[in-house]
Amino acid sequence: MGSDVSQDSLYQEVVDTMGPSLNRLARAYELDPDLRRDLLQEIHLHLWTSFARFDGRCSLRTWVYRVSHNVATGHVIRQRRVRSRLVSIENIEALPGEGRGELDLSQAEALQRLSALIQRLKPLDRQIIVSYLEGMDACSIGEITGLSPGNIAMKVHRIKSILKRWFGEGSLP
Repeated sequence: MGSDVSQDSLYQEVVDTMGPSLNRLARAYELDPDLRRDLLQEIHLHLWTSFARFDGRCSLRTWVYRVSHNVATGHVIRQRRVRSRLVSIENIEALPGEGRGELDLSQAEALQRLSALIQRLKPLDRQIIVSYLEGMDACSIGEITGLSPGNIAMKVHRIKSILKRWFGEGSLP
């Protein structure tokens, strides 16, 4: 029973501190609002059950992102209709930019375009850019993905270059 209290308290801490981040993560993996709600519910369920195994060898934030991305990646793989449209960073670089140089994009339109671009990435590339956009550094993302920090930095740089091309030369995070 003691582990249940710890499991519950860890879960509540995550919901209180990372709830908006989990919502953004779910949005990055699923555009359909109904499927996104299902995905978010599945993420929360897996997080809660995973805290019974959390041993503190990594930060709570790293653990949460690792579990959440794994659940979201599984969701994407199960959605065969989506999987057929996924492309790698290398392939998306070859796609023509949509609306280059549009300086009058509203923030909502820009976020929608960013979300659409992220949706087209393969799960690993998506995981990297979503984690980066959540403010994680290359070392932390590497802990989650198993890739080296140098590889993470290279992929982030390439994705940012693609985004600059798609959105004009405005500043990006």
